[in-house]
Amino acid sequence: MLTQIFLGSILLTLSILLGAASALLVETMLARVHPWLLREPHRPKLLVVIAGVSLWVLGMITVGVWLWAFAFFGLGVFATLEESVYFSLVTFTTLGFGDVLLPHQWRLLGGMAAANGFLSFGLLTALLVEALRQVRLDQFAARRKT
Repeated sequence: MLTQIFLGSILLTLSILLGAASALLVETMLARVHPWLLREPHRPKLLVVIAGVSLWVLGMITVGVWLWAFAFFGLGVFATLEESVYFSLVTFTTLGFGDVLLPHQWRLLGGMAAANGFLSFGLLTALLVEALRQVRLDQFAARRKT
């Protein structure tokens, strides 16, 4: 039990740190293109931001799923990498089909992976909304100045 909690905590922390580091990278990239975003026309640029940040969110979810999948496979929990990825994806998204189950000695990791996915989706969605909100507010402010 303690081994599962320890390993799960490391995976959770690593996943969150990767997400935070990538969020700083996205913020830096948005800051670099900020003057361009404020010039007219605004709507096509907003679509670019929506697409870009959405792809980033999807990428970070994918990284989290693969992180857990490699851990499951590396621990020998599942016989194949495909099965590890499938279980990780179903668990991380909290879909929980239940057609592939963890062995009894590793079942706590399933709950921790689901908690990681739930937390990741929430945090990344909040960052997506905040990025879009900030760009739009700055675009409105730039429009009022002209």
